[in-house]
Amino acid sequence: MDIDLRGFGMDPATIAAIASMFDVADEVDYDKPHPPSRAYVRDAKAMRNTPADIIEYPNSYQFIVDMPGLKPEQIKVHVEDSNVLVVSGERRREKEEGVKYVRMERRVGKLLKKFILPENANVDAISAVNHDGVLKVMVEKLPPPEPKKPKTIQVKVGSPSEEAAPVSDGKGTSGQLDK
Repeated sequence: MDIDLRGFGMDPATIAAIASMFDVADEVDYDKPHPPSRAYVRDAKAMRNTPADIIEYPNSYQFIVDMPGLKPEQIKVHVEDSNVLVVSGERRREKEEGVKYVRMERRVGKLLKKFILPENANVDAISAVNHDGVLKVMVEKLPPPEPKKPKTIQVKVGSPSEEAAPVSDGKGTSGQLDK
């Protein structure tokens, strides 16, 4: 929904805040019994508006996330729930005394991206580098598991009346099926 509020004498920052509220209203169905919280909607918009690429290399994964205007100390990278890589930051507009914006197009606000890591991602070997507003997060892969070697069972010679002894499962049961 596009509404032009410039004629009401509002400053551009207020106009941008009001416009973002109208954007949220377009996306959310408030007729549902439990509409999403504002924080949820804000995070969903931040994730949608934060562009990212994922590249798989033979020994690693690389997550490339646009974080324009943020310094490395303003960016947070962490793993939650043991397999979700979270990249976040917030870009704020500096307020200057006596300055009036004529046009505001550059995005400000929360930047957020979440990635579910593959099973072979090594969460203990993650590094991140920010250069010219582009964050590159490298996640090394775990080495592939050793293939299980086949187990050889020795076959003994016996009489027809001899049966193989049942295998115990450690719980006091013989491992035989109930009849």
